[in-house]
Amino acid sequence: MKLKSIIVEDEANSREILRNYLGKYCSNVELLAEAATINEGLSLIKEHQPDLVFLDVEMPFGNAFDLLDKIPDRTFEVVFVTAYNQYAMEALNNHAAYYLMKPINIDELIKAVNYVIEIKSGENALEGKVLQAKLKKAEGKITLPQQDGFQVLEVSDIYFCKADDNYTEIYLEEKKILVSKTLKYFEEALSEFPFSRIHKSYLVNVNEIQKYKKGKGGSVILSNGKELSVSASRKAQLLAYFK
Repeated sequence: MKLKSIIVEDEANSREILRNYLGKYCSNVELLAEAATINEGLSLIKEHQPDLVFLDVEMPFGNAFDLLDKIPDRTFEVVFVTAYNQYAMEALNNHAAYYLMKPINIDELIKAVNYVIEIKSGENALEGKVLQAKLKKAEGKITLPQQDGFQVLEVSDIYFCKADDNYTEIYLEEKKILVSKTLKYFEEALSEFPFSRIHKSYLVNVNEIQKYKKGKGGSVILSNGKELSVSASRKAQLLAYFK
């Protein structure tokens, strides 16, 4: 696939280097436009709806995080390109796909582009389609501890699990069960079955996912019509189930 891309970088020399590297080493990148300021970058993003933005951190009249704050529901991936390593943690918190240090290492640039292709290919394969996970069926049983003993439940009957502090809500077709165990407990207990932690609050039966909707993290719609948010940091892990 071709990644529709934009460069947002205030230094003309840096833009030229990145443009040349992309043209020579990343044939799967289609460079649509370049911007030298935050406002120019914002306008170009709204105009072109890119798949990928190469974004410098420090620029006149703002920085990369100011731009991202103005696009809360972004559908593009971000590769930070900067001479300053102190922004790495903030970039991670803003769910950057990759963090490139200047001067740009060509191998790292290629890795960054390939990683974004992996993410976007997964999104495109899922978007708007009825899904079939390429996994074994959720056949088996799990025991739910209760005050007077335990309840035996078919794993395939579980649609998703939702965190509730130190408790977990188990959602079935027509009811939910509250269990005095953390979501982490069920993530481990169901690790042999096709369940994916898509959010800090949700563990979902992948076989029940019928649709994926794009977004910063996006969301999934289950066979019972329930829509659940996907954390941007867990998106790639979820998409891997459907390759």
